[in-house]
Parts: sequence; structure tokens; C-alpha cells
Amino acid sequence: MSRKHTVEKIGGTSMTCFGDIMNKVIIGGRSGAELYNRAFVVSAYGGITNLLLENKKTGEPGIYGKFAQADDEWEDKLEETRQEMLKCNRSFESIGLDQELADAFVEERIAGIKACLNDLMRLHSFGHFNPKDYLPATREFLSAFGEAHSAFNSVEILKKNGVNAVFVDLTGWKSTKSLSMDETIELAFKDIDFATCMPIVTGYVKCAEGIMNRFNRGYSEITFSKLAVLTDAREGIIHKEFHLCTADPKLVGEDKVKIIGNTNFDIADQLSDMDMEAIHAKAAKLMEMKNISIRIKNAFEPDHEGTLISRDFVSEHPKVDMICGRKDIVALEVFDPEMVGVSGYDYKLLKSFAECDINIIAKNTNANTITHYVSEKSKELDKCIASLKKHFPGAKVSLHKVAIVAVIGSNMNIPGFLSRAANALAKANINILALTQCMRQVNMQFIIDRKYFEEAQITLHKEFV
Repeated sequence: MSRKHTVEKIGGTSMTCFGDIMNKVIIGGRSGAELYNRAFVVSAYGGITNLLLENKKTGEPGIYGKFAQADDEWEDKLEETRQEMLKCNRSFESIGLDQELADAFVEERIAGIKACLNDLMRLHSFGHFNPKDYLPATREFLSAFGEAHSAFNSVEILKKNGVNAVFVDLTGWKSTKSLSMDETIELAFKDIDFATCMPIVTGYVKCAEGIMNRFNRGYSEITFSKLAVLTDAREGIIHKEFHLCTADPKLVGEDKVKIIGNTNFDIADQLSDMDMEAIHAKAAKLMEMKNISIRIKNAFEPDHEGTLISRDFVSEHPKVDMICGRKDIVALEVFDPEMVGVSGYDYKLLKSFAECDINIIAKNTNANTITHYVSEKSKELDKCIASLKKHFPGAKVSLHKVAIVAVIGSNMNIPGFLSRAANALAKANINILALTQCMRQVNMQFIIDRKYFEEAQITLHKEFV
């Protein structure tokens, strides 16, 4: 295939405002052939996946959460989800959604889910079936429904508005086939002509490896990148509710931030490490390897070019791309007087982190102390600390709650940069507990007390942007 089409992704919050998205992004004044050579990967409507699984921010259990706890209230959650989906359907009646057809789609799948979960409950009651054998598949099964609902509705609305839209359901509903992710996508797109139709694609893909199991709730961006790579897209476009800016506009002020405009995949990796919602790191890597650029656009400012993430871009003039950070950080410090001059000490430490599947965000070392900065949300953190204490009985292992504020840019080769940053923070009475910077000078990280997290970002943005 030649690179003529784009693969575009629309997030859940934007999907909830589908009328605006259709008029500004999908149709946007286009007609005839101009409408095509674009495929859209869609997320579930805002809040639906929280009901299906669990609330992403609070952890409140949804259908899956209740079912996994063997809580009979899962049926109540299923009914709540059904009602919320029907409510979504009502909100699109004015833009052409056939209510009877849309409701029938929801009712059929809700009935299927209910029957399946009841069958699993009966199996569990016999005592010979371990929940760990069927719960991962249950989570996959439930998460798929949200994207199927939004994609189905989108196609029906677009058809009523003169677009030759095609529903590409990758969720494998009632399919007994077990294909790889690549095979599933390639089979679904075997006969699709991008020039004459507009595929609306579910963000969830049923595959043998289990997309939810591998990527958790970042799976829709993996689908987006896989589709772009497998169909050799010209460009990938992610439509968000905001521009990719030099800082959080809500924190620094909308009148003070600037749209980044251009950056590279290296910087996208740095942002991902800071838990920024630019693009999933593994999704970006797939497209970087195929040299397919990613454009981040504001869905509600469709005429703006947004920010292009490409493989080779480096800013011609030294500058800061973004000030950002993470507040959910703990410093895991190991102090051991016997560490000095011992070869492989750090390697032995890292075994405990690897065995507990803990990602290291930053690191400091000196003669007798090694500090790793990790997310306090890491599930096996207590287990990791216990392992360190067991294997290093002579060491003092301590934990400190901190924050990281990062200054990131594709070219920050600015003489006196560190001095300027430190002076700006000092003037704001913010103490730097530690800092990290690689020689490549694309990411300088300041470890600070959490109470200064917001103020430090405002201060550094004022200094450099």
C-alpha cells in the first residue's frame, strides 16, 4: 500500500461530544473523495470503561471489580452500565442515531455478557476452577464492549450524515478464532479500500496474546499504532481535548503556555516516563520504527496543525519543549557502608526491582548510597522493600515521598542552564533534594518535596518559556 491514508484516534472524552467531533474533525467541511483515506480508531465514551472495569482514578470497582471479588452486586453494575449506554444513545438522537437500532445493539451484548458471567459464577461454585484462570479473559471480554458500542453508534450516525462509514469490529464478539493481533487486523482490513470508505475501528482488539493483559487500559493507542504500521499509513493523528503545550495550561495559565509544534520520539518517551498522556510509549515505538510521524491535535481546534512528533526533528535553536512532572514518586534509598568498591552491588539491587516488575523512573548513586525513584502505585513495592532488606541485611533501606519536576526538550544545550534552573527554584524557596541529567541533555529532573510540585513547575516555566 502507498502512503496516502492517515490513521486517527479519538479519545473517550471527545467521543462523548461526537456531534462536535463529526462536524469539526471527521467531516469538517469535506465532501466526496475528500472524506476518505482516513481511518478512525475510537475509544469508549467517557466513563464507560470505568463502569465496565473500575474507576481509573479512584479504583471504585465496576462490573469486573465486583465480579472479581465474587460480589453479587456485579449485576447491579451491569444494569447501571446498560442504563448509561442507553443514555449515551439518547444524547445522539439529534444528529441521526437510530435509537431502536442502537438500543438493540446494547441489549444484545448486555444479555450475552450477563449469561457468560452467570455461567462463570456457576463454574466457580464447583470449587475446581481457579479465578486466576478465567478472570484475565473476563477483563478482556468486558473492556471490549465499550469500544464496540461507540464505534457502532459512530458508523450509524455518519451514514445518516452522508459518509460511507464501515464498522470494523475487532472485539471478536462470539468468535471462536484465536489469532494474533497482527493477523486479526490484517484479516479485518483485507478488503477495505481507504479511498472509498471510512473505517471506524474499535480500540479493543481480541487477540491470542490478550491486549488488556499486555497493555492494560492503554490498549486503544496500541491498536492505533498497529493499524498505522500494518496498513503503512502516511501519518498517525491523535485528537485530544487539548494541545500538547509547554506546561499544563490549568496550572500555569492558558495565556502563558505555548503549543510545542514540533518534537521527536525521544521526547515522547520522556513525556511517557513522566506519565504524560501524549502517547503510549510502546505505541510510539512501533511507529517510530516504521518512520510514521504522529500528530497531536486539539479536537476542538481542527484547523490548527497541532504538534508533529517525528523521528529526526531537533530544534534548530536551544529551547525547552515542556515543563512537567510526577507527584506519585517515592525515593527508595539503600545506604550501605560496605557498598564502596564492590562490583555488581547495583546489579544485585536491580534483581529485586525486576522480580517485582517495578519500573525505575530516575536514579542517583554515590559511594555508599543508591536511590531509585519509582511510582508509589507500584503494586509490589512492599515486596520489593522486603526483598532488599532480606538480601542486604547490613544496609539501611528507607522510603521517602517526593515529586519529580522535569524540564524536557529536543535541544537544551544552553550554557548555564542548570544554574538558571537552580537559581529560579532557590528564589522561590524550593529546595532541590536531588537531580538527574544525562549527557544527551534532553531531560533534566529535579527531585523536590511534594508540597512544591505545582509551584516548581510554574517557576521553571516562567524562567525558560
